[in-house]
Amino acid sequence: MKNKRSHEQLDKNQQEVLEKYDTESRFRNFDNRFLVILVTLIAVGFSLYHLITAFTGPPVPVLVHRGLHVSFVLILVFLLFPPTKKARRDHLPWYDIALSGLSIPSTIYLFVNYEEIVTRGGLPITVDIIMGTLLVVLVFEAGRRVTGIALPILALLFVAYAMFGRDLPGIFRHRGYDWPQLAEQFYMTTEGIFSTAIGVSSTYIILFIIFGAFLAKSGMGQLFNDLAMALTGRSRGGPAKVSVIASGFLGSINGSAIANTVTTGNFTIPLMKKIGYSRVFAGAVESSASVGGQILPPIMGAAAFIMAETLGIPYTDIVLIAILPAVLFYLGILVQVHIRATKDNLSGIPRSELPKLTDVLKERGHLLLPIFFLLYMLFFSGTTILFSAACTIIVTIFISAFRKSTRMSFRDLIDALESGARITISVAIACATVGIIVGVSGITGFGLNLANAIVAIGGESLFLTLLFTMVACIVLGMGMPSIPAYIITATMAAPALVQLGIEPIVAHLFVFYFGIFANITPPVALAAFAAAGLSGAGPMRTGFNALKLALAGFVVPFMFVYNEALLLIDTTLMSGILVIISAILGVLMLGIAAERYFLYKLNLLFSGLMAVGGILFLYPGVMTDVIALAILLFIFTVQFIKKKRHSTAEITTAS
Repeated sequence: MKNKRSHEQLDKNQQEVLEKYDTESRFRNFDNRFLVILVTLIAVGFSLYHLITAFTGPPVPVLVHRGLHVSFVLILVFLLFPPTKKARRDHLPWYDIALSGLSIPSTIYLFVNYEEIVTRGGLPITVDIIMGTLLVVLVFEAGRRVTGIALPILALLFVAYAMFGRDLPGIFRHRGYDWPQLAEQFYMTTEGIFSTAIGVSSTYIILFIIFGAFLAKSGMGQLFNDLAMALTGRSRGGPAKVSVIASGFLGSINGSAIANTVTTGNFTIPLMKKIGYSRVFAGAVESSASVGGQILPPIMGAAAFIMAETLGIPYTDIVLIAILPAVLFYLGILVQVHIRATKDNLSGIPRSELPKLTDVLKERGHLLLPIFFLLYMLFFSGTTILFSAACTIIVTIFISAFRKSTRMSFRDLIDALESGARITISVAIACATVGIIVGVSGITGFGLNLANAIVAIGGESLFLTLLFTMVACIVLGMGMPSIPAYIITATMAAPALVQLGIEPIVAHLFVFYFGIFANITPPVALAAFAAAGLSGAGPMRTGFNALKLALAGFVVPFMFVYNEALLLIDTTLMSGILVIISAILGVLMLGIAAERYFLYKLNLLFSGLMAVGGILFLYPGVMTDVIALAILLFIFTVQFIKKKRHSTAEITTAS
């Protein structure tokens, strides 16, 4: 009973930290049984609709299908999310009931009048404007409740820009648009609220979120933790390596850096502190690894699907291109974790406290089969992504039944469907709000003008343009979930890189990385702050340490712009192998430079040389590789001699 209470208290603390830094998790908890059942029915119906249409196709036109998706989400937002942090969580006020009801008419109107709307071709009537205005207001309020104030304010600024941009000077001036034109753009086209982002949310994203919910319900999170413990727990600094591996896999599936930080950090941060890692370092490891899950294939936190849809290239191509940079990012963290453990003489977890790999695989290893099945369906079956995802969900249910410990009851199935809908809320509302920004950018030409401004400031210098783009992406991504951060940066910043001749996929990956890393970049490093809430460390110090751990992630995007071979684009087998080897050596040297330890403590000069060597290894060219190798061998020789002398001196002193 004592253990049970302790576990419940731990869950409570975890939830408090999650809600403090992640507005997406602040759900109401009703005491009224009718409301509980009502929310469950709506959420389950929402998930089942999308699961069924993945097999059959939407029964309505695309615009109406997207509208139905948004209406479902708005209804759930006003039922589940209180208007303020301090509002009661067990009570549903009358105005939220009214707002839930008002979320329905816009979709009904689209469905009933679809043919007439298409026939009018951009000439809205009064009712169109009223319905469009109603939907925009609801999306703004829902966005404020779910994602926080930053994204709705940004969207409002864009609306103001669309209406009053005629009065601006310089390149950002445009002819100006009145509200009826904007309402029509936001509501009656696929260039506003019902943009590509909502299109992907209503197809790929929700299905993969439901898939992740079923995996979680079957015990996949426990499997990842146990596998990581069995594989790396005994090694030097084992708990930190467990954190990196488990957080990476979970982050790729659930797509939320903050939720992933809190979920896995609740388990890994105490373990890291127990073996001797500082509070700051433990929080930094967890937050940086959790953020990286969103760049890790195959799911990449669902952003890969939006990227594929935006660029018009196969999803599988993006997965293959993104593999090496993601591996290098995690290798960079693991290197620093290991060096820190070596430097501080930290041990691993005793074997007696670790699960055996064979036992883990025997008990839960079958849960890996749905992931292998998904990869087969995506890469080799020739079927659509939607069909592959839907089939994988069904397969997950059957495979989980192989063992009693993972078998899902009917209640578990309902919970998974409801959980999938709840998690989708934050993604869909963010996509709908971002649709307003994208819509304004499209009709005013703001995105192109901003790209021109970035290029002009960069003075045709690729490096300076990359630097300014990086800063813009980090600022735009601060305080935002990964998907809206990517959509905004892809709309605003990526065109600047394309103008300089960079391949679109390379430009999009570049802005995606830095939009994501805003979550560990002070002063608004929400994932790092959440980790600090669990570790008890200072939030800002945790953020700066997370930045250092993610050093490879800040360098590699620059390098794959200069060297597309890092993305394995148009490379032969031999050249690909050489690129991988040099990239690994480069990341190793960057990790050594960051920790300032290589066999023995490094001085500032050698740390700087190591950093230069790491960058040279990542930069394309035989000469740069030769120079980097020479630096590595020179420093290794010097450090080896230093360490040997130090060891000899210690022996002499002891004698």
